[in-house]
Amino acid sequence: MSISAETHAGPGRAIAVLLVGVLAMAWASILIRWAAAPPLVVGAGRLTAATLILAPLALPRAAREWRGLDQREWWLLALAGVALGLHFATWIASLSLTSVASSVALVSTTPLFVAVASPLFLGERVSWPLALAAALAMVGSIVIGLADARSAGGALSGDLLAVAGALMAAVYMLVGRRLRRRLSLLAYIWPMYGLAALVLLAGCFIARQPLVGYSARTYGLLVLLALGPQVIGHSSANWALRYLSPTFVTVAILGEPLGATVLALVLLGERPPAALILGGLVLLLGIGLAVRSERQERRT
Repeated sequence: MSISAETHAGPGRAIAVLLVGVLAMAWASILIRWAAAPPLVVGAGRLTAATLILAPLALPRAAREWRGLDQREWWLLALAGVALGLHFATWIASLSLTSVASSVALVSTTPLFVAVASPLFLGERVSWPLALAAALAMVGSIVIGLADARSAGGALSGDLLAVAGALMAAVYMLVGRRLRRRLSLLAYIWPMYGLAALVLLAGCFIARQPLVGYSARTYGLLVLLALGPQVIGHSSANWALRYLSPTFVTVAILGEPLGATVLALVLLGERPPAALILGGLVLLLGIGLAVRSERQERRT
């Protein structure tokens, strides 16, 4: 999939692109742990770098497409950017207060908010098979979170921040589904990433977290966060919103905790308990059922 152009995609191709994005997203928590910088600085650096990387490709297309937006759509675009910035601010902060698995599992409760809000704000019915798959995936995520919370202990504030991150992600996914009907990928994600970067830069200023003075290694990790989890990962999810339901997209993103947990085991030495492995299997089953349901929905 070229990030600068879009063509019609069937459900099979859209699901494949989305899963590649999920694999890229799984690296986010590991790279954040390695980056020796405060949470807001990490988020601001990641989104600022992503915005600068995409600018040469996005500007010509975006300038043409933005002329067709009405005032309501401009407000929605601003809302998406602010929600994305708050999503990263709360989630990245949670990683310093709780474990990788618990944080990523709880921030992945986004499908619950999306499934409830889709009929109200998008007029899109969530089929019973997809709702069942989402519920099953959510059970797996909850098992992962509870198992990890028992082993981590004393991480309530981090868990609450992760849930707040899930709510903000739901907002920007729902808005993205609406705007992606009108805007191409780059015309949507570039201003959204830029607005989110401004939110996080303002947060750095308010919290007095300096943007300079870090090691070359830390700045390199921020660029990797921008290239992998952001430009490839989140952009793939936003691309898929044009072809797949937001409920399915958020269910598929639940695969991120599994990848992050495996990477945390190999690279950080965080050994998952048996209950976490069980939750992962339930989560995989839910994602598999969601894939089957989405394909059947698109064929009918």
